[in-house]
Amino acid sequence: MIINKRIPLYYPFKMIIVDILIISAFATVIHLISSNFIDFKLPISFSAFFGTSISLILSFKLSQSYDRWWEARKIWGAIVNDSRSLVMQLKTFIQPDNEAGKIILNKMAYRQISWCYALGQNLRKQEVMKYSKEFISEEEFILVNNKSNIPVMLLDLHYDDLKKMRKTELISEFHEIQIESTMQRLCTSMGRAERIKNTFFPKTYRLTLRLFIYLFLILLSLSMSNSLSEFHDFIHIPLLIAIAIPFFLLEKIAYQIQDPFENQPTDTAVTSIARTIEIT
Repeated sequence: MIINKRIPLYYPFKMIIVDILIISAFATVIHLISSNFIDFKLPISFSAFFGTSISLILSFKLSQSYDRWWEARKIWGAIVNDSRSLVMQLKTFIQPDNEAGKIILNKMAYRQISWCYALGQNLRKQEVMKYSKEFISEEEFILVNNKSNIPVMLLDLHYDDLKKMRKTELISEFHEIQIESTMQRLCTSMGRAERIKNTFFPKTYRLTLRLFIYLFLILLSLSMSNSLSEFHDFIHIPLLIAIAIPFFLLEKIAYQIQDPFENQPTDTAVTSIARTIEIT
């Protein structure tokens, strides 16, 4: 994810350069045809009405995409809070002079850091234990490394330690319930993040929207070639490009932020968030 406030000016335009070149070629061809062969008589009001419809569809798509991105960020915000709560509960509930309790506390605290890194990597379909293995023992690493869902296995180890603490009376039954409630919230957040990851926008939705944007710009080019004929020959081409840029930019942004766990610049910064949890 981009976390620098100063984004290079070329970055957003790099995403749409191909679309701009294509629509420029269309506009040039339409202008040459209208100047030498056919004088198009398409009213500008028709293109304006069509453009308004496209704007409404595009704004809906952008809103839906942002909702997914923002939900992902809220989920990881909850993970930060619950991770801190888990460690604070362990510190509070376990007696400070109990050596066995301290060992389990440290093990669970570091395992929670490992879980946060593992979840982020798992959502991005990258090497899950890349950042996580240094926070758990070699024995636990061997136990979870070949599992299909490593974050679930790490939480399962949390539950095993919780049972041990209750069995050895390091914590009371009430404390066990409180810690288990926190771990359930972590599991719920994991499920919500996986739901976003595994729920896709239909590709036909984007293809249809892009088709309509191109159709609108072509119709607008036909209208402008007639209505701006008294001006400079090619004046409508830069005007069309200026109109096309926000449409293509917004469509591209909506497409990128709809999947917040794809390791793109617009992603939710899961690795950075996990690093924050590690530090605190």
